[in-house]
Amino acid sequence: MTIVVRRIEPGEWRDLRATRLAALLDAPSAFAMTYAEESLYPERHWIDAARDRSNGSHMATFAAVDEAGDWVGLVGGYRPQADARVAELVSMWVAPAGRRHGLARRLVQAVIDWASDAGCEAVELWVTQGNEPAFDLYREAGFEETGDFVPLPSDPCQDEVRMRKPLG
Repeated sequence: MTIVVRRIEPGEWRDLRATRLAALLDAPSAFAMTYAEESLYPERHWIDAARDRSNGSHMATFAAVDEAGDWVGLVGGYRPQADARVAELVSMWVAPAGRRHGLARRLVQAVIDWASDAGCEAVELWVTQGNEPAFDLYREAGFEETGDFVPLPSDPCQDEVRMRKPLG
């Protein structure tokens, strides 16, 4: 299976929307938002999101695209302010058919490379407590737990754990 990991293009809002909603259906406990919330976003939201995340150093979305042109993975990165020295890795997801091929590592690396190119000193993320495959992935990529915990916004009965990877 040949899969390319690349930054999304401005006009790919339909693929962005479909993949994000698929992720929310597949792994609802992995995300701060819910399918019910995001499925109500208007078309303009997705058009703007694709445009804004396709270039620049403030936010980025990377897609894993198979040889048929189907999106089988997605990850985002953003910096809370334009001059922020720490980037956030967000919305990491690989479709079931794309799992166990090293794709998640490639998506995580895309955000690390983007953050490094933007001059960031570290990449941070939140991961749901008990999601051991995700913890293993992030630890393998050099992330360490910070000791910070917060309730998962989409399900306050679960906690998220902050992880951090220094760059440089």
